[in-house]
Amino acid sequence: MDSMQALAELGVTPALTPEQREALDRDGFFVVENVLTPEQCVAMREEFDRIVAAEAGSGVVMDAEAGATRLSDLFNKSDVFDAALAVEPVLAASQYLLGDFKLHGANIRDPHRGGGDQPLHSDVPKSGEEDWRLVNALIVLDDLTLDNGPTRIVPGSHRLPHNNTPTVNLAEGEEQRGDYGDQSRFPEDPYAEYPGQILFTAPAGSVAVCNASLWHGGTSNRDGARRRMLHLTYTRRDLMQQFVQQDHLTEGLYDRLSPAQRYLFDVQAPTSA
Repeated sequence: MDSMQALAELGVTPALTPEQREALDRDGFFVVENVLTPEQCVAMREEFDRIVAAEAGSGVVMDAEAGATRLSDLFNKSDVFDAALAVEPVLAASQYLLGDFKLHGANIRDPHRGGGDQPLHSDVPKSGEEDWRLVNALIVLDDLTLDNGPTRIVPGSHRLPHNNTPTVNLAEGEEQRGDYGDQSRFPEDPYAEYPGQILFTAPAGSVAVCNASLWHGGTSNRDGARRRMLHLTYTRRDLMQQFVQQDHLTEGLYDRLSPAQRYLFDVQAPTSA
């Protein structure tokens, strides 16, 4: 099996519209509204809050940060989040940019009042201008406004060297900042407003599908309104997962995944099954 066959078995036609393909190539991202229903957004928000309260901060979290609640290992913890796996523009973009691909990770991030400000960064390193390694879907569960911490994005920056890549996404020997190409564009202050940046705002149920080499970052949640966002990432099959699904796989998750989904998760039956 490969990811093209897996998508066919899932009933997904991995085709972007011409406008989506153009935006992804030129800007490094595109936005689609209404990929989740209002009911799905409510269910995911409530399930996130339930699990966070039940775990009281003891859950598996990747790249934890001050001023925000983050929850990882979503699909082992609840089937409510499974709808995110069926967002077709995300799967289509992954096939287009990555070829044969697999799940990289998934988490929900909820910055608190006054928190959420991040340095301008890329999610993944790369060795050259078009060494695409990761697709990041920013799935909006609460309305994302100018006041509750919109994501800032620098259109076209996916073609610049990678910048401030989080260490959790680096393999041994890789550097946080690219050492090729145009070195003049790196920000002196990664928290400062960057020339040409935009603020991504959108209603709940929307997704920004991003080439994860894009320079972006969360901004401060000024008014304290909830700002839960599900980050779903896919990577090339020759690269590491951020969250190794096999290491945490439960029988419940394995049993409810179809063969095609198991391929995309890169999992085999748990030894206890």
